[in-house]
Amino acid sequence: MEVGDVLDEVKRQLKLGLPIAFTNTLNSSILFVSLMFVGHLSDSEHIFAGTALATSFANVTGFSMMIGLSSALDTFCGQAFGAKEEASVGVHMQRAMLVLITICVPVSVVWNFTEPILILIRQNRDVSAVAGSYIRWMIPALFGCALVQCQTRFLNNQRVVIPLILSSLMCSVLNVPLCWLLVFKSPFANKGAAMAIAISYWFNAIFLALYIEFSPTCKATWKGFSRDAFHHVPQFLKLAASSALMICLRFWTLELLVLLSGILPNPKLETSAFSITRNTSAIVTMISVGLSTSVSIRVSNELGAGRPKEARKVISIAFFIATSEGLSISLLLVLLRNVWGKVYSNETEVVKYVANMLPLVAIGHLFDSTQCLFSGTLRGCGLQKTGAIIIIGTMYMIGVPLSVVLGFVVHLRAKGFWIGFIIALCVQDLIFGMVCLSINWESLAAKAKERVYISITQKENISDREDQTVIAQLEGVRSMVLE
Repeated sequence: MEVGDVLDEVKRQLKLGLPIAFTNTLNSSILFVSLMFVGHLSDSEHIFAGTALATSFANVTGFSMMIGLSSALDTFCGQAFGAKEEASVGVHMQRAMLVLITICVPVSVVWNFTEPILILIRQNRDVSAVAGSYIRWMIPALFGCALVQCQTRFLNNQRVVIPLILSSLMCSVLNVPLCWLLVFKSPFANKGAAMAIAISYWFNAIFLALYIEFSPTCKATWKGFSRDAFHHVPQFLKLAASSALMICLRFWTLELLVLLSGILPNPKLETSAFSITRNTSAIVTMISVGLSTSVSIRVSNELGAGRPKEARKVISIAFFIATSEGLSISLLLVLLRNVWGKVYSNETEVVKYVANMLPLVAIGHLFDSTQCLFSGTLRGCGLQKTGAIIIIGTMYMIGVPLSVVLGFVVHLRAKGFWIGFIIALCVQDLIFGMVCLSINWESLAAKAKERVYISITQKENISDREDQTVIAQLEGVRSMVLE
């Protein structure tokens, strides 16, 4: 590979990946900024712990699921766009919206019973009451998040990123005064933060809907609402379920550890400190996720266009970018460790505890950056099932048991949770790396072509059957008239 080709590919990935990372960071900041405002309420230790627990529970059962399910569009939309079948891209988005909104209904029912669920798993009753009240006010945000995720994937896979940056930036800016007003200047207190989240998500969804409808950029991929979105739902669900598992399993591992921190000695301190470090990890991971999405799009586009060698080159260059990003962000976390906790809390004990754990978060991010790269590669290839199996094996057979032992038996508490998680990430990277090295790119290019054109053929067959039905009905009417 020539130096010029390498530089061109680096430019392509950064031009796509950095805006996506920025957008992801802005979107995730809506949740975390709201949490920061709650942390600065007077006499807010149990309120902050409950709000943090509710945010974690919402991520586990709702938001991470929306992100995971929608990520199947990286395969469907990316490969369709690479194959120059633009009209199919909009149909895939509509199908994803229908599926995600439907799934939001049972999830919102679960959120309504958050308090008894948390008490059942031995969480503090006062903290659980705050969490249950807070999450009910976040139910509208769940539906807004589902729409935003589908719209974002739809635009990302066409390499349209500027509108996403603008919409996310406006929502993030809007969220700050909304939180200040609803948390500090209204009787809603911490529940005002949940209201601000919902308003921000729906503002984002409406802005993107208007852009997709009226922008000439989406003219080829958005043809209005289509009945074809109701077809092939099982095929979408099959890939979406594996995509959701790949992304959700990582979220669920950390959120499970947040819940476990609630039964450690001094649960209010442990839950608050671990939630802050977990949220910090989630923020910086958005950069890795952005680069991961860029890799997924580039790989799926190249496979859809029938260029397997180019897809393989994308991965080699992306590994260098991911490693550089991981080292840079890890160093920044270490440098900010003594002041970062003050952003979230006024409690001196919490701030000191966070400072002690941030170096572990930095090490975790270093391994996490390459994990995101490998995950993006598998999504672009349509190998989500393989990725889900690997994550289940490493996180739930190694990471969680080891974290429990280190946290409760060795008495390392929340630090032990992070050490167990880091070891699981390390093993996961090794296995992912071996899988990516063994990929048959030519075979995957053939499967991508087959996936795109089967969808087109089935669509044409449905249209033919509908036309034949209409013709038969007209012939019947004609026969009746003649008789």
